[in-house]
Amino acid sequence: MAEGTAKSGKKVVKVEKAEPSQKAKDLANEAVKNNTDGVWKPTAENKSKATMFRVIAIIFWVVAIAAEAVAIFWLLKQSNASWFLWALIGAIVLIGILAVVGSQFWKKANQLDPAKKSEPVRFFIQNQLGVIIAIIAFLPLIIMIFLNKDMDGKQKGIAGGIAIVVLIAAGLLSAEFNPNSVEGETAQQVANEGQIGDYSTIVTELTGSDFVTWTKSGNVYHLCTDASAVNLTSADNQIYSGDVATAHTAGKAGLTLEITKELQECGFAAPANVDEIIQQVRDLRDAAPTQAPADSTEG
Repeated sequence: MAEGTAKSGKKVVKVEKAEPSQKAKDLANEAVKNNTDGVWKPTAENKSKATMFRVIAIIFWVVAIAAEAVAIFWLLKQSNASWFLWALIGAIVLIGILAVVGSQFWKKANQLDPAKKSEPVRFFIQNQLGVIIAIIAFLPLIIMIFLNKDMDGKQKGIAGGIAIVVLIAAGLLSAEFNPNSVEGETAQQVANEGQIGDYSTIVTELTGSDFVTWTKSGNVYHLCTDASAVNLTSADNQIYSGDVATAHTAGKAGLTLEITKELQECGFAAPANVDEIIQQVRDLRDAAPTQAPADSTEG
């Protein structure tokens, strides 16, 4: 059935990328702390892209600061010209655009090649450098506008006010409110390791697609939104859906053993080797580092 609401009335939530379980996060933090081989590293391609994006960002920022210098050391001395105020406003807007565009490239680079949370000073500076650059590109200019003896009060109010507004806007657009990190990528990597490929193959063989469902407190995942196990009353009354990798990332241990029952509930034909598949799932569950407990009533 289409996602939205299950037959039981429970809301179906499609999960694009689940938050790694706390266990995965703890393992990731320990790996990064000890600098083990399990620490996530960007691919050579992503590392190259990140470097290119950072170079582009720096170019935009250099031009922005250069424009600020022109505004301070030349434009502010032209206050008697009829075009002065409009030129100053244009310079302010241009500086803001350059600063923000540079920051977007910088943020893209940080997604591909993030810093470590375990290095808090570097982590903060690397992720909020766009905000720092915005302040550098505007604060001296704002100060010089209000200290300029050749500008009248009206000119100072208009130009200074616009500069402050643009600074705030540029700072907000440049800020990274949910920064990526090596620890976060490592946690995702930890969550996605193991038996995902085997389970994905099994689910696809049974249903024709890599799609499963689960509940927040359940231990395992299921074959469709109509499976009875996910339609029982639950704490948040929601059914989560996604691919097998996402289910494991969400902390689910593996596929339910109630395969025959769920194939019927979901409208799928049971293959001739269904008993062998169930045994394969059982073997995977037994071989898991932390064995999945027996299916709970909620699933």
